[in-house]
Amino acid sequence: MKAFVFHGPGQSAWHDVPDPGIQDAADVIVRVDAVTICGTDLHILKGDVPDVLPGTILGHEAVGEVVEVGSGVRTVRPGDRVLVSCISACGLCRFCREGAYGQCLGGGGWILGHTVDGTQAEYVRVPFADLSLHPLPATVNSQDAVLLADIYPTAYEVGVLNGRVGPGDTVVVVGAGPIGLAAIATAQLFSPGRTIAVDLVPARLEAAKRMGADTVVSAAEDPEQLVADLTDGLGADVVIEAVGVPASFEMCTRMVRPGGRVANVGVHGKPATLHLESLWSKNLTIRTGLVDSYSTPALLRMMTAGRLPTSSLVTHDFPLHRMEEAYDVFSRAADTGALKVVLSSGPAKDRT
Repeated sequence: MKAFVFHGPGQSAWHDVPDPGIQDAADVIVRVDAVTICGTDLHILKGDVPDVLPGTILGHEAVGEVVEVGSGVRTVRPGDRVLVSCISACGLCRFCREGAYGQCLGGGGWILGHTVDGTQAEYVRVPFADLSLHPLPATVNSQDAVLLADIYPTAYEVGVLNGRVGPGDTVVVVGAGPIGLAAIATAQLFSPGRTIAVDLVPARLEAAKRMGADTVVSAAEDPEQLVADLTDGLGADVVIEAVGVPASFEMCTRMVRPGGRVANVGVHGKPATLHLESLWSKNLTIRTGLVDSYSTPALLRMMTAGRLPTSSLVTHDFPLHRMEEAYDVFSRAADTGALKVVLSSGPAKDRT
């Protein structure tokens, strides 16, 4: 089969690799119908995630068809159309029993495209399939469904729920990439009083308006002063960091009010300074997290009912074999306007 393989920082290629096979009774082999690229994949290519070894197939988000199942699999069978979650869960360890699947001690967690071969391929082996795959209704198309593999549960769990967004809150989302946009969308489920989006790219700020932001501001135009002006100097109730660089995290801690919450969603490759000399007295809650994906079934029900906006997120559609071109487009989002890039295995007329 063909797959997109990481060969070290700055080195990757779409080329032939061996087909995956069943290695454990809990495994499933999925033929990939739709896959997408995550900002985390770009971090891997930069060398920010040293756990990823050269030779690893990247990707942790996909929709596809089950083609083979291990002897221990009970919930899916060949022919089923499924969502492949970015998180795999053994279901038996302490953390899995608490629903904290991202911290799985039994060989799961974020493993696809990280410690085992991932989804940016024609076929993928999915470990712990009973808890790591979600059967999809025919009414949900693949381009929409693949957004539930990572960005929606990550934004919802690590951003909105960890930030404890509530009715009437002023919510600031720093970074209006796909994760930030999904955070803006899911924050609206809790009726915030005002949602403010911060980004450097005008196209992403326009997308933020479409996803529900009341106010948008360029990161180059003193967003801290704007937040202060809109809150009578108090600061935001919740600030969600969705970039993953030191400057954005430190800005988030300056924009939050005393007693407020900072939810860090961004993947950081460098240390950020925690200015306790000015924060120690502010009664802040700072939450970090890796998505657990426990919310995926609920989000899938909302998507099936038309309660989650998706059309504004997918900006580019490629056939699977144009993976290298898709990476180029996604990595130059400021120039290309790319938000979510989806690659599909079928002809263009079927790639919805």
